[in-house]
Amino acid sequence: MSELTKHITIPKDLASRDDQDYAFLRQKGQEYIEQLSGKVWTDYNEHDPGISIMEVLCYAITDLGARISMPLENILTPPAGSGFIGDQFFKATQILPSKPVTEADYRKLFIDIEGVKNCWLKKYEKTVYVDCKHDLLSYDPDDFSGLEKHNKNEFILNGLYRIIVDFDEQFLSAFEDEEAKKEEIKKQIIDAYHKNRNLCEDLVEVEEVTTFPVQVCASIEVEPEVDEEKVHAQILRAIDKYLSPDIWFYSLQQMFDKGYTSDQIFDGPVLESGFIDSQELEKARLRKEVRLSDLMQLVMNIEGVKLIKDMSVNDCANPTSDKDVWLVCVPDDKKPVRCHLSAFSYYKGVLPVNINKKAVNAYLATFEEEEKALQEEAKIGKEILVPEGEYLQTGETTTIQNDFPETYGIGPVGLPKRSTVARKAHAKQLKAYLLFFDQVFASYFAHLSKVKDLLSVNNELSKTYFTQAVSDIKNFHEIVQDYPLEDDDLLTEQLLADLDDNIARKNRLLDHLLARFAERFSEYAFLMKTLYGKFADQSIVDTKQLFLSEYGEITDADNNIENKGISNWRGSAFNYFEQANEDLWDTENVAGVQKRMARLCGMKDYSRRNLSESFVEVYDLIDSEGEKVYRWRIKDTTGTPALSATVNYKSPRYAEDEMYFSILKVIETSPETIQEAFQNEIGDEYEVGNFEIQKAESGMYSFDVINTEADPNSVDRIIARQFLYYETQEELKDAIISLINFLRNDFTDEGMYIVEHILLRPDVTAEEGLMDEFMPVCTDNCENCEPIDPYSYRVTVVLPGWTYRFSNMDFRNFMEELIRRELPAHILARICWIGDRKGSVEEEKNDMLHFEKDYKAFLLAKTNIGQAQDKTALKNLIKSITELNTIYPSGRLIDCDDEEDSLQGRIILGRTNIGNL
Repeated sequence: MSELTKHITIPKDLASRDDQDYAFLRQKGQEYIEQLSGKVWTDYNEHDPGISIMEVLCYAITDLGARISMPLENILTPPAGSGFIGDQFFKATQILPSKPVTEADYRKLFIDIEGVKNCWLKKYEKTVYVDCKHDLLSYDPDDFSGLEKHNKNEFILNGLYRIIVDFDEQFLSAFEDEEAKKEEIKKQIIDAYHKNRNLCEDLVEVEEVTTFPVQVCASIEVEPEVDEEKVHAQILRAIDKYLSPDIWFYSLQQMFDKGYTSDQIFDGPVLESGFIDSQELEKARLRKEVRLSDLMQLVMNIEGVKLIKDMSVNDCANPTSDKDVWLVCVPDDKKPVRCHLSAFSYYKGVLPVNINKKAVNAYLATFEEEEKALQEEAKIGKEILVPEGEYLQTGETTTIQNDFPETYGIGPVGLPKRSTVARKAHAKQLKAYLLFFDQVFASYFAHLSKVKDLLSVNNELSKTYFTQAVSDIKNFHEIVQDYPLEDDDLLTEQLLADLDDNIARKNRLLDHLLARFAERFSEYAFLMKTLYGKFADQSIVDTKQLFLSEYGEITDADNNIENKGISNWRGSAFNYFEQANEDLWDTENVAGVQKRMARLCGMKDYSRRNLSESFVEVYDLIDSEGEKVYRWRIKDTTGTPALSATVNYKSPRYAEDEMYFSILKVIETSPETIQEAFQNEIGDEYEVGNFEIQKAESGMYSFDVINTEADPNSVDRIIARQFLYYETQEELKDAIISLINFLRNDFTDEGMYIVEHILLRPDVTAEEGLMDEFMPVCTDNCENCEPIDPYSYRVTVVLPGWTYRFSNMDFRNFMEELIRRELPAHILARICWIGDRKGSVEEEKNDMLHFEKDYKAFLLAKTNIGQAQDKTALKNLIKSITELNTIYPSGRLIDCDDEEDSLQGRIILGRTNIGNL
């Protein structure tokens, strides 16, 4: 093979192990010494103090290298009582599975329900007829019977399903009322489907599979020594399982033994009963034909069967006269079963053998019990175990000075009392010199002990550099002063604070962890820096950390889902069926893709709620000149005004612009800056960050938010104020920090709605009187009307266009690209940016208010009526969605050739999209 055709690979093990090779380190160290001081230092013998120091340092490096090379589980194991190694990572059951997506996934989910032997997901066919002349839709073709052919069209609704269930008769036989139990199982299937519903899909009905009786007759010769009742029981089971295969659950180890890899095993939903082999599941479909050759092969494979004298199959209900029937076709969606006309006769040699039915039934019962016992074992050990490590105190450090010969006088023994002052001074100088090396090693060991925290998916550390005190040096206080022996955090702050750009380093760490899941935030980070300036870096870190921590599914001790993983549930819809009101509004019961998009764009609150009502209040009043003006205020989580405007504004837009500017100035100031400033006495008009402290003659304190770039004597300097007063400086400090944390962490006026059009369909089980319940369409006389279907795989995404980020056109473009990228590829989105918050315009003109009211009413009505629709609620919501209009921020045309023209609010002809999406 030539050099050009060789495959390029990256070696897995790049470690040279040189850090553990004392001889190599000593040789390299001496080479460096020779290069640096070869002209003045010629004695490199072992007795030389410089060589002794180098040798001790080489031993210390080998110790560090040995710790780094320990088994990874030992490095990552926390101290006893402080957690478990598995807490740092997502478990296999958290990160590898997904909610049901494919038909096979749903089948696995339903078969996991006790009492379900098998099931199949089928498309529910529903045709919608189109009147292209009047742009009308109907389920009834007779409604448009008078139209000419070229004025008519039709389409089939996609995304609707029905489920066919094969119940476990053995399980049902234990109940007196089998029909009632079947209905209970159907209800469990419906609940399971709606909890795991895919976006833009819905379930119409669940029905029991109908049977197709097949007659099987056979004349069989068995071996003389076999138990004919056992052979007969095995033959019956083999034939029944051929006609209607069982689905077998396996343990994790059994799946590994079958040759599956972990990602293949955990593909699909996590099941209570174990794992299902996908290949076996595919083979267990409803049989479309029964072949005599297959049955003969099954019978001949049973131990004790000598030969088949005669065997036949036939349609039990409509038998054919042909005696040589080799194949029986099974109608669609029907399950073949062995009928009562089936007959079997057995021979030993030429003598017929009588079969004891009671003994056969006993064998069948035994086989069932054995299978049930094996199935119970499949439930055990479904998790891939994280290797257990041993905590070996990888961060423990000790001074290298204690490793020197005692003649140096720097170890625990020290110098003799008779030593001269000069000799003692020399020893102290050497100890101080070696302390630099001690501290470097102590920092390396401290970092090694923090690897488990830095690479954890729940990393809550605020620092990325670490050190620790070197505490076992004799007479340490004579060498160093103000060295915090008992406070490693303070020591880290003193020694490494100037080196630790913790925001930048943590960003890189998070980028590494996110890259393992093929996730990135590069475009988002760029936009945030444009919008938020120096606060953006901290915001980006918080967004990445939250996204990473919620990436996998989290369940409680009872296996109830506490967090729907951003990865696992990315294509899911919300559960609308039979929900309490609190689970439909003011709820986090939203589509998985909605949560994922929210986390990718840094949206704090993705819940379904009234977006028109937030922490912000924009209100109007009449000024002294009788003109209508506007002001704003922000209320905290308790409803108390936390920040207010200081001047009147001519329009709501101007008021909101100033409000967001004030918020930006508040969050730019860190709580640490406030803490540090308030360590001293604060006077009147004292500036700290973007705050100015006011101290009244009464001694009460208050504060303003200021624009430090404005003229100090200008009215533009004070941009916001909190109209509250505090008695002490401590109370004032706490109030300012509380405001910063509130605006950084809790405050938001962003949100999102995703409306699935398939839920707005008229009742597909009805036929008449529904024409006025359809969504409006524009068919263009059936000439250019693709796609004409307004329901299948269509969503409307509604966002508040008035917020700080959502009113920025660059961020809107980013969001629209994000929405289209994250939605499943087959789903088409209409994106609407609604322009007015509550109080900005009259309520009758506020699209968002009308939409929220109608959407909430629709959901509260829809949840309890299944396929049916509340006609009024449906019509109102369709009307609100149809009338939604995207509002764009005001802009101005610019000359692309004018380099001095600002791009703020720009509209560039041919490059700016100002159409309604």
